[in-house]
Amino acid sequence: MADGAIDSPENSVAVEKLSSPENGGGSGRVAEYAGWIYHLGVNKIGRQYCHLRYLVLRGSKVFMYKRDPQEHPGIKPIRKGVVSHSLVVEELGRRKVNNGDLYVLKFYNRLDKSKKGEIACATPGELRKWFEAFEQAKQQAEFDLLMGSGKHRRLNTEDEINLEGHRRRVRKYAQHGLGKLIKIGKGPEMLLRQASDIKAKQMNETGEEIGDAVEAHDWRCVRTVNGIRIFEDAANSKGGKGVLLKSVGVVNANIDAVFDVIFSLEPKKRYEWDVLTSDMELVESIDGHIDIVYAKYDPKYLTWWNSKKDFVFSRQWFHGQDGTYTILQFPHEHKKKPKKSGYNRIKINPSIWEIRRLNSNFGDSKCLVTQMVEVQISFWEKWKKNGSSNFEKSIPFSLLCQVAGLREYFEANPSLTSDFASETVRARFQTHSSVSSAETEDHNNNNNNNNNNNNNNEEFFDAVAFGDDDDDDSDDDTDDDNDDDNDFQDAALSKDGKVKLKNVSWAIAGLALKRRKATLERNELNANSAPVLIDPSQFKGSLKLAKNEHDSNCWSSPNGNGFMIRGETYLTDHSKIAGGDPLLKLIGVDWLKSDNRMDNVALNPKSLVQSEAGKKVPFIFVVNLQIPAKPNYSLVAYFGSEREINKESLLGRFVDGNDVFRDSRFKLIPSIVEGYWMVKRAVGTKACLLGKAVTCNYLRQDNFLEIDVDIGSSSVAKSIIGLVLGYVTGIVVDLAILIEGREERELPEYILGTVRLNRLKPESALSL
Repeated sequence: MADGAIDSPENSVAVEKLSSPENGGGSGRVAEYAGWIYHLGVNKIGRQYCHLRYLVLRGSKVFMYKRDPQEHPGIKPIRKGVVSHSLVVEELGRRKVNNGDLYVLKFYNRLDKSKKGEIACATPGELRKWFEAFEQAKQQAEFDLLMGSGKHRRLNTEDEINLEGHRRRVRKYAQHGLGKLIKIGKGPEMLLRQASDIKAKQMNETGEEIGDAVEAHDWRCVRTVNGIRIFEDAANSKGGKGVLLKSVGVVNANIDAVFDVIFSLEPKKRYEWDVLTSDMELVESIDGHIDIVYAKYDPKYLTWWNSKKDFVFSRQWFHGQDGTYTILQFPHEHKKKPKKSGYNRIKINPSIWEIRRLNSNFGDSKCLVTQMVEVQISFWEKWKKNGSSNFEKSIPFSLLCQVAGLREYFEANPSLTSDFASETVRARFQTHSSVSSAETEDHNNNNNNNNNNNNNNEEFFDAVAFGDDDDDDSDDDTDDDNDDDNDFQDAALSKDGKVKLKNVSWAIAGLALKRRKATLERNELNANSAPVLIDPSQFKGSLKLAKNEHDSNCWSSPNGNGFMIRGETYLTDHSKIAGGDPLLKLIGVDWLKSDNRMDNVALNPKSLVQSEAGKKVPFIFVVNLQIPAKPNYSLVAYFGSEREINKESLLGRFVDGNDVFRDSRFKLIPSIVEGYWMVKRAVGTKACLLGKAVTCNYLRQDNFLEIDVDIGSSSVAKSIIGLVLGYVTGIVVDLAILIEGREERELPEYILGTVRLNRLKPESALSL
């Protein structure tokens, strides 16, 4: 297999799920997953290999086989191990392996990085399921640790899974409690159709982007072409360089299959749906999520274009926690592709593909596909004024029509829609009544999360858009690897000073927030402790406080009404409410730079925490966003409490809890208020559990808790922040931090703190 191509009938990818207590298994059973994967590695002589293997995750235990153990009873695994609570799982994106494209998953122990490995799948959808399965195995290990499980205490570091290096003989583990097998993928016999045999669980039925922060858009349908609606953003956001258009259509196919077709460079496939960029070739692969491609177009039927066209552009893709695919396309230049004789080199319009699941009452696969394109204002205004037909012969129009071509392509190829069962991975653990609520909150939430798939306002959407009208190896037994709301609108003031309610329910919710503020402080803060008046002017961070909204390179503290958080009845109806005023007060912000990553900033003698004023604050919550670049940057926000923390409250349990609990609860909601539209779409407005997306390190001392958020620990997060840094001088971004509420007594949620960053200048960062 090491020298052969990956597209042979003997090699394929499949994911299967074994039962757990909630889906019909017997008492005491844990979640189990199994399926075919590619095992990537390097053997003793330094030769890379790619072997087909059958992987089983049983609770927190991992087994790797050469054959399917269900078809070959008694076969022994070639590798065994356990997943520890310190496992780090990371999606590396696409990689060229043996003349084929695979999607790679990397995992390692953050306490012992010699314990590591890589597996790969033929599609990003399959890879996402394995990612979630490993995350569940990690959560099972965390649960065992919290429970003080005897079986967990008996496992030492030598037992942890390691897919690199020599395969030592490992101890046997109990393999009881197998349940009914449920297929999520297909096996080796279906490899020749692997591009079409892709399926993922259908989630929210929504025709529009629902997030968790308020964003200004005014989408208006200006044309319908071949059943595809074309919208104009009439709001013309300040940060835009042109007019934003988008086409929206429903494609009767699985979300993973649609992504595969859009991202494929195979000419035969693209000729059937893509008029503009069907002739494409790969110029350079930057990493698993970014590449540069060259395309040419011969406009035989568009007489307005008087010559052949060619263009070079970059593609950057992300796979969101909710399953949404985003593909960014920018015009680019590359030395390997100079201007070519006979072709007119042009810059393709910046554009974005967004592919989201749609729920279906009939069980078939559907997704909402959106193509956004930026066009020059002068060109667009001229077309609207004169009604010229030239727009129908333009590159932006051809880009917008790609959605129609994609839809018809899948209609003409029904086999590509895929018809086998699948489901999204969810964690399921045993319940122990003796566990304290703080220890079992992860466990209890997993049961609640099973219902989230059928609701529009689930946990990943936390920024609501204003007025967004879009509907939008070998088969022998020898070892061959060598040991190896959106319609929410705030109340507006009229000229006479009276409140005009654009939405009465929204206004009533705002009044309720003010009443909730006092109750919140009583519950989360110690009412018996003497309050300390916090004056932000007493704290001098390296970044100045904004004088007005037009000020640059500064910070301010907005209220939380622009963020949507879980309401009091979220567990039953998944409703969300406006965030209201933050519990903690933002007292200062540091903008720092250094050649190395900056950890434990609060211990620096020059930090706000160590100042005389800082030592008098009862409690300071420090968030250190570590930005990988040259040099490295750190954005450090300090939030102060006027009273001591109530030890029994959710905040108290978070502050003094363990890292496992903190990782499962610490949430951030971003919202780019002003900035380039492509950066807005890349960042999004969805809440993110930071401890699950990147590595977070915690420092609890004296009167503070510092959270160091290592953005560079995730290739996806690193890629997005790199895009943001390129436009940071023109961006205004709001951030909200909170602790996720998962039990009835923890709801409604509340905003811990907010910060607005106005047009930061990298060169102004203070050297540390």
